[in-house]
Amino acid sequence: MRDLAHMRSALALARRALGQAWPNPAVGCLLVQRDPAGDRIVGRGWTRPGGRPHGETEALRRAGSAARGATAYVSLEPCNHHGKTPPCAEALVRAGIARAVIPIKDPDPRVSGRGLDCLRAAGVATELGLCAEEARDLNAGFFLRLEQGRPLVTLKLASSLDGRIATRSGDSRWITGPAARARGHLLRANHDAVMVGVGTALADDPDLTCRLPGLAGRSPTRVVMDSRLRLPLEAGLVARAREVPTWILAADGADPGKRRALEKAGVEVVEVAGDATGRADIVAALEALGRAGLTRLLVEGGGTLAAALLAAGLVDRIAWFRAPSMIGADGLSAVDALAIDELGAAARFERIAVEPCGVDTLETYRRAS
Repeated sequence: MRDLAHMRSALALARRALGQAWPNPAVGCLLVQRDPAGDRIVGRGWTRPGGRPHGETEALRRAGSAARGATAYVSLEPCNHHGKTPPCAEALVRAGIARAVIPIKDPDPRVSGRGLDCLRAAGVATELGLCAEEARDLNAGFFLRLEQGRPLVTLKLASSLDGRIATRSGDSRWITGPAARARGHLLRANHDAVMVGVGTALADDPDLTCRLPGLAGRSPTRVVMDSRLRLPLEAGLVARAREVPTWILAADGADPGKRRALEKAGVEVVEVAGDATGRADIVAALEALGRAGLTRLLVEGGGTLAAALLAAGLVDRIAWFRAPSMIGADGLSAVDALAIDELGAAARFERIAVEPCGVDTLETYRRAS
């Protein structure tokens, strides 16, 4: 039971790094001196912004000499390759830990199994598998980027009970209340990037930043799907591109003059292959984000972008904020037409959480396996 409690603490530490650690995984490490009279925590650490230092390094730094003989609870297999930081497995060995409890192997081919081998070769008792499902779920975006070349996609929707995001006149502020909007900002804080389509960017001129007190520094990279570079230079996303990283995903061959002007303003323009209509291909777009190192993408676009992602089978999770109101069939739908003729072709999700947000409700879903 003590191992379980300590591992869950390590996972909680890892969650602090979500949205900040990319392209690395979010890792938590807890160093514990075991004693029948009561365990003593001697070090805590989690991956720092930009992916360095790693969680193990931070925990060892805080523990100092107290790490010798301790048990290390690490939320992912420690790395064992020389990159921009020395191997964490070797650092744990040098510190003299006696035991390591690890839930899951790191899928990175530079690591997978090698960290465990390093620890075992040094005589460190190792245990693998405790809280494996929770650990994989926590770093699902990192796993997806390695396995499929794209980030985890969470579709965020805010609608009335009947799935409408605006009235027939286009009025959409505010469907949900302050508590739900604050919770939406927290979602931005633990994602690497937030994406909208150009239609939403033109209609709403959004900031797409995290505006919770004390968390302004955790604003994600802002991404706009804008195949033909329609976003004006006067848009807020462009005007503040030097303050918050802003990327535009455009189709190959987009106006080179407009591209140069956007880049001069601080926007990063990424060209991807076009689809049959000449628009930026959504699969190619996500693969480009994966190559850039993004692991967790929050999508806040309108019905067109939501439908494109759903039709391509690229939505992994849904965060659906529902307001206790009804707008009617003439309102704007949260998801555009999917051209589904048979129910068996519909995307299926399972609800994993329900959370009250003032008068509104947040329902969280993941794609059914």
